[in-house]
Amino acid sequence: MFKRIYLEISNICNVQCSFCPVVEKDKKLMDLVEFEYILEQVAPLTKIVCLHLMGEPLAHPKFLQILEICEKYNTQIDLTTNGILIKKYTDAIIHSKCVRQVNFSLQAFKDNFPNRDIAPYLRPIFEFITMGHEVKPALYTNLRLWNQESNDSDNEEIFIHIEKYFNVVINRNVEVGAIKSKNIWNRLYLHFDSRFEWPSLLLPFQGVQGRCNGMVDHIGIHADGSVVPCCLDKNAVINLGNAKQQSLTEIINSDRFQTMRSGFLNGVLVEKLCQHCSFINRFKKGIKKAEQSNLSG
Repeated sequence: MFKRIYLEISNICNVQCSFCPVVEKDKKLMDLVEFEYILEQVAPLTKIVCLHLMGEPLAHPKFLQILEICEKYNTQIDLTTNGILIKKYTDAIIHSKCVRQVNFSLQAFKDNFPNRDIAPYLRPIFEFITMGHEVKPALYTNLRLWNQESNDSDNEEIFIHIEKYFNVVINRNVEVGAIKSKNIWNRLYLHFDSRFEWPSLLLPFQGVQGRCNGMVDHIGIHADGSVVPCCLDKNAVINLGNAKQQSLTEIINSDRFQTMRSGFLNGVLVEKLCQHCSFINRFKKGIKKAEQSNLSG
């Protein structure tokens, strides 16, 4: 039914990046019983499970057991991490049958440790990538630089380290609106994006027309069980139900869920949070480009 479901195992992070807002919900770790109960329902509904919404998945004290549960249900997993703990879990992740892609948010390091040498941070990540290529060549890795409106010198330092380690040359020209990914070595990609505003009722009213991928190709489940329509509803403002207290199928078939999903498919923003979400304007640009392409064709 979905391309991916974001199943947050923890909303706790080991750093605090300027990119990520402070989570206003209570700190929560999903325990193994809760995780398996929800994953059993999630697995048949999606191609991929992402083990985060907020928080750092590798900081979960039971991360290895969570991987084992994912393997039990033959679930394909995408991991997004700041990479600080990757050395501890390199062997387990690479040898796991369920992990298909790992995204490293490289902008996290200089954001939190601006005066530290970045080389000791990058080396375990690079070693993970090379070991992954040797042991599990089907594994995808993304090096994320979602900071295209910030300090270019930080990225240049990262580019130099990547070029030296992998013996590649990186084209510095980036048009985020056109191409966000660059394949630089085997299944290793650089992934670029600009900062965005996280949805909030305090943002200006954007209108009642628009589309979103939320509920169409993905949903999110917070560590406390709250089901939300998209991966950006960090505080579960649109709480569609609780996956720990009712079945996910029941939540998906609820009137509120179906009304909201139908609205997205028909270009109508039903919920107030969506009407104050500036991220939704990105989809409007995509629709206009598609319409122009159809006219020119």
